[in-house]
Amino acid sequence: MSSTPFTRRSVLGAGLAAAGTGLLAACSSDPAPSPGAAYVSPRGPEVAAAEAKRTPGKGGPVRTVKLTATPATVDLGAGRTARTWAYGDVLPGKEVRVTAGDTLALTLANHLPDTTSLHWHGLALRNDMDGVPSVTQPAIRPGGEFAYRFTVPHPGTYWFHPHSGVQQDRGLYAPLIVEDPKEPLGYDKEWVVVLDDWVDGMDGSTPEAVLAELRKGMGGMGGGEGHDMGSMPGMDHGSMSMTRSGASKASTPPARPTGPSRMMMGATSELLGGDAGDVKYPYYLVNGRVPDAPSEFTAKPGDRVRIRIVNAGGDTAFRVALGGHEMTVTHTDGFPVTHATTDALLLGMGERYDILVTVKDGVFPLTALAEGKRATGLALLRTGKGDAPAPGIRPKELDGRVLTAERLKPAPDTALAARTPDRTIKIRLTGGMMKYDWGFDGKPYDPARRYDVEAGERVRIEFTNGTTMWHPLHLHGHTFALANGVRKDTSIILPGRKLTMDFDTDNPGLWMIHCHNVYHSESGMMTTLGYRAK
Repeated sequence: MSSTPFTRRSVLGAGLAAAGTGLLAACSSDPAPSPGAAYVSPRGPEVAAAEAKRTPGKGGPVRTVKLTATPATVDLGAGRTARTWAYGDVLPGKEVRVTAGDTLALTLANHLPDTTSLHWHGLALRNDMDGVPSVTQPAIRPGGEFAYRFTVPHPGTYWFHPHSGVQQDRGLYAPLIVEDPKEPLGYDKEWVVVLDDWVDGMDGSTPEAVLAELRKGMGGMGGGEGHDMGSMPGMDHGSMSMTRSGASKASTPPARPTGPSRMMMGATSELLGGDAGDVKYPYYLVNGRVPDAPSEFTAKPGDRVRIRIVNAGGDTAFRVALGGHEMTVTHTDGFPVTHATTDALLLGMGERYDILVTVKDGVFPLTALAEGKRATGLALLRTGKGDAPAPGIRPKELDGRVLTAERLKPAPDTALAARTPDRTIKIRLTGGMMKYDWGFDGKPYDPARRYDVEAGERVRIEFTNGTTMWHPLHLHGHTFALANGVRKDTSIILPGRKLTMDFDTDNPGLWMIHCHNVYHSESGMMTTLGYRAK
């Protein structure tokens, strides 16, 4: 396979197509490396070689998908609609389903009024397909398109969303299900459940306006010099330039807050170590529906149902329970675990869990409690006759055993082989609500700042949370092992705690590490892991 498999062409006519070609050339170079360092290019031969290892022989079948990002009006149920940006006109976007080993060829056409991108959350795919503008690819400009093509390496529950500004907190997200050709689980039906917190289009609110309000901080000082990151509409990591003070400059004006205040005060949760979140959302959705018009999943009494749960939220952890049922957890973030039973699960943004349930006879609520925010999302499991429960129902299982990743054990064939780390990277999480100055080691995101690794290493990253907020940390392009051996790509770190992740550097390129609270990352809590060129 070629090391440059993508194409981009305009759909607005020959004149703009020629201009688009010039824009592509102008923004396709890799970010400037740190002084004295040379890094593997996302389009370099090392990346092509790693992809070749994932595609022995001719590789698997090619799954071709056409996707359009476009302004749309989506139906949230009960007469509520929202004008937003979405993949088509449905929420969540239409599921993409492939089999591990397949080649996914998905072309994203950008019909939005702003640049966009597409990140494949959790996949250890080739670096130039990872979807981070000006790190792994050019931003997809309005009227343009981008052809993503890569081998899908591992089975599991994944999803995709933009990596451009705060676009993820619109309707631009969808599940990606990678089936196992040797599926060991036995079940009768499968239910994909996508959780979200919703603000876009409500009383004039937009995610960009929410960020602009948050960036004023609780101290009313606008965040202070050096932390003016991501407050512009449509901002992506490549559309800003850095001054010596660390402040950003962009050609677009700052977003002006619209709609009512969305800053949340007093949201607390013991499970999250105190402060539960920054944003008060009007609605919390399950599969794109509000609680008083929930989506329904039908099955027969006695069916064994596999439920794949994705937290696609921007600022909300969800505690999830299925009324009247015990859940058996089988996977987290796509990787198998030793089966464990629980009454409820806690999912940070970006996390996924697979569960098995043998369903009873009746109508049962699948409730997603917005942790610490005194609100819920709802979907229904229907296996027989009966009235739907009230929209705000809180099944007793929510207050029972609550499972999180550190309480799991890895499946025997997924644990990393024992090995002493070749390199240890220490990162401190910093910032707070007073100035909304989130960052790593006291600094906001800088595309020229990278943490160095080399291929073939066992790397350990030790995070220390020096903030009073919890953060779901996400590593692109790899899965890591927690201290208990469980494999993850996104993991919660509580206030004042430490998180250790071990992983093998077997996927060369430039990879983001960031908080998956979209407002924290866009305010500076992200950085880049760079493979050194040999």
